[in-house]
Order: sequence, then C-alpha cells, then structure tokens
Amino acid sequence: MNSLRHPSPCPGRSDTLVVMLPGAYSRPPEFIEAGFPQAMHERGVHADVLIVDSHLGYYSDHSVLRRLRDEVVLPARAEGYRRIWLVGISLGGMGALGYAVRHGAEIDGVLALAPYLGPRRLTQQIDDAGGARAWRAAGLDANDPDASDELDRELWRTFATPESALPSVHLGYGLGDRFASAHRRFAELLPHDRVNTTPGGHDWPAWRALWQSWLDQGLLADSRCANPAPGRSAP
Repeated sequence: MNSLRHPSPCPGRSDTLVVMLPGAYSRPPEFIEAGFPQAMHERGVHADVLIVDSHLGYYSDHSVLRRLRDEVVLPARAEGYRRIWLVGISLGGMGALGYAVRHGAEIDGVLALAPYLGPRRLTQQIDDAGGARAWRAAGLDANDPDASDELDRELWRTFATPESALPSVHLGYGLGDRFASAHRRFAELLPHDRVNTTPGGHDWPAWRALWQSWLDQGLLADSRCANPAPGRSAP
C-alpha cells in the first residue's frame, strides 16, 4: 500500500505511530492540507504519522484489512513502535473499526470520524429494531449467504456484544452529516466519553474540528521519542 509518512519532531523514531486512513475518494495529502499532523505537533504530541492510500479498490476486493495488517501494522510493531492508533475518516473509519474487530489486539486504539457503517438497508434495519443490541437479540444480524465479506454486519454485531474484546474505540461525527442517524445508533454502543460531535456535515471542516477536539483530550500526550540523538533526552 502506498503511504505518505509525516515524522514527528523526534530526532529519531517516535514510540507511537498514528496510521491515518482516508475516505473513499480522498487522497493521503488531504490529511496534511487539513492540518492533521500539524495539529498534533502544535500540541506537543511526538507521534509519527503514516497516511495510507487505502483506496476504494482495497475495500471492493476485501483485501484492505489483510493489507493493513501485513504491510502496515505488523511491520510497525516489528520496527519497535510501542503504540499504534488508527484514525479513519468515512470509509477509512469503517476500515479502522473493522481492524479493531478482527485484529484488535494488535493496535492500541481507533478514532473513527464520520465512519461509513454499511448500506442504508442495514442501518435502517438496525434503527427499526430499536438499536444494534435489539437487532442482534432478534437474530437479524446473520450474514447474507450471498455476500462474500460482510464486514459491516460483523462490525455492528461485535460492538453490540458486551463481552467483545476490543481496543479503545472513539467516534466523532458532524451533527449534520448524512450518516448521522447511523452514527447516533453506533454511539449507543460506546462509553459517552468516547463520542464527540460538532456542527457540520460530511466534510473536512467538521473532521478537522473533531480531530482537534479529540487531540485536546490528551490520549496521545505521552508519546515519546524512541531514539533520541546522542546526549539528548526524549521529550
């Protein structure tokens, strides 16, 4: 997977890697244009950033999670990163949540901004049932036998199961987002302090505000330089 690296101010590598996953029709440079890495560094977060070109084709052929694991996450662990967070927007948000569901033990957390949560027929079915827990209890969560990889149903089913082992998962969305009704239902499955909203729609101004607000919670504040230059201590 092609990637765009934005290193921290560390003289060497940071001990924390933030992997950013764009939406279906976004490109990695848009994260930089929107100031995502810069907002981290302005807050003194010493984390490296890797923006992965996890484009729509990888979702269409169901290879996105395998590729993220084999080409991004596992190599990063082998390189020595102590913590890895996934930050996904829209379709990238689904990819990040899907990774939490299938390989959650390999990452430390997920921030899903305005995630795509499945087709309208699925999210409407969940809404009509009264939420994901009621939907699952009614047995409506079974996979479509004609579908080859129903990550969306697996995602809802797993988060609706209280005993599921998952990393720290956070959700942010704009109140005017076209997927906001699905986001509100998904928010019911998370602790209140892991959900953040902002005015706005499915666009970069809303996502930038949500990102900055999440950074201000300080969850990455203890990122450190892993390889300080000789004679210098890690900040």
